[in-house]
Order: sequence, then C-alpha cells, then structure tokens
Amino acid sequence: MSDNKPEYQPVADMSYAEAVGQLENILRMMQSDKCDIDRLAAYTKRATELLKECRRRLTATDEELRSILADLAE
Repeated sequence: MSDNKPEYQPVADMSYAEAVGQLENILRMMQSDKCDIDRLAAYTKRATELLKECRRRLTATDEELRSILADLAE
C-alpha cells in the first residue's frame, strides 16, 4: 500500500456485529503502545464511519420497534 492507509470493507456492506467488532479492534490498536502514528488519522476516520453507521442502524431499529409496539397497543 503506497499511501499507508489500511483497506477496509465498505461499512454499508458490513453487519452490525462486524462493524462493532472492527471498531473494537481499531480502539485496541489506538490504545496500544504499538499504534502506528502514521495511520492514526486513518484509524480515527474509520472509527468515525463505523460509529455513524452503528448509530444510524440503532436509531432505525429503535424506530421500527416503536412502530411495531405501537401497533400492538391499538
């Protein structure tokens, strides 16, 4: 890799569990003494992408569940 950026699967193609797992791995790398400072910006960008997608999915699931439960209450 000439630009020193890790290659990642598109977030939209990942399951929620895969996204959370990758986020946990990135956080472990960033907290490690062996964190590659040259990749820190790329790690941070990827972590942000993963967090946004996880939040989006959680919000969508919450809204769907609220709708389902509201239908039960009628």
